[in-house]
Amino acid sequence: MESIFHEKQEGSLCAQHCLNNLLQGEYFSPVELSAIAQQLDEEERVRMAEGGVQTEEYRTFLQQPSGNMDDSGFFSIQWFNLNSLLTGPELISDTYLALFLAQLQQEGYSIFVIRGSLPECEADQILRIMRVEQQQRPKLIGEDEAQRCTDRREARDAHSCH
Repeated sequence: MESIFHEKQEGSLCAQHCLNNLLQGEYFSPVELSAIAQQLDEEERVRMAEGGVQTEEYRTFLQQPSGNMDDSGFFSIQWFNLNSLLTGPELISDTYLALFLAQLQQEGYSIFVIRGSLPECEADQILRIMRVEQQQRPKLIGEDEAQRCTDRREARDAHSCH
């Protein structure tokens, strides 16, 4: 087990430990994550300013604390299940991530870790500006149709019994 990287909890640096454990190495320090969070704050400020620096929204935004970090060691990270059998991306909470990965592994799925730089995409830009909240979990492709068929069959069977 010595070949598996495991960073033990230190203070409230959950995001740092999670990222380093997931990536299997000492990739992020509190200082580096703080710098990233400050960069995200600045990019958010610039984007908000595009709507006008005299607007009420901009002034309110400037008065709010960072949504990307705080002094306790909190860093905002969002995880997504991009299973191509789902009707869309599924937001995964930090709490559920470990359980989700363990379940996938137990079911025999392969889990791949990507190291290195990834190309910039529109999703990265959006996630820098705002935190995403998912109102409804995406369904498996065909799940709605299968449920409608089941409902029709049950209704037909119930009707034929009377």
